[in-house]
Amino acid sequence: MPKLAERAAPEAGAAYDTDFHRWTREQARALATRNLAHLDIANLLDEVESVGRSQRTALESHLCVLLVHLLKFRVQPQRATPSWRHTLKAQRAAIARLIARNPSLRAYPAAILDETYRDAVRDAAGETRLDPCLFSPASPFTLDQILDPDFEP
Repeated sequence: MPKLAERAAPEAGAAYDTDFHRWTREQARALATRNLAHLDIANLLDEVESVGRSQRTALESHLCVLLVHLLKFRVQPQRATPSWRHTLKAQRAAIARLIARNPSLRAYPAAILDETYRDAVRDAAGETRLDPCLFSPASPFTLDQILDPDFEP
């Protein structure tokens, strides 16, 4: 039986579809040892891009939940609960952490605000059982207000 070092290396991407965990370990080892012949470049590119997309998606999700609660505060202030306030704080903190860890996302909330606001109106209307037409067609909140830890409508 050949020694471990003498065994033929498996094809770089062989495990990608059959054992993703093993593939990640193999790719990490190949990167650490600068073994370019064993790198699965095509799938590595997809995975690295996917990590970036997941950061943007997480920010979008936190912003949408935050907007939903701000809208609910605005249209049903009498129903505001400590849970709503907790959600505002938690979503703002999550957004701040994401941006602190990924400074290139700093401008992203402004870039997605209009689209995310439309999604938030849909969700807020569903949660409050109010007609979506009762909500402003554009965000009634500035981005500074939305992200301000102390702002409540």
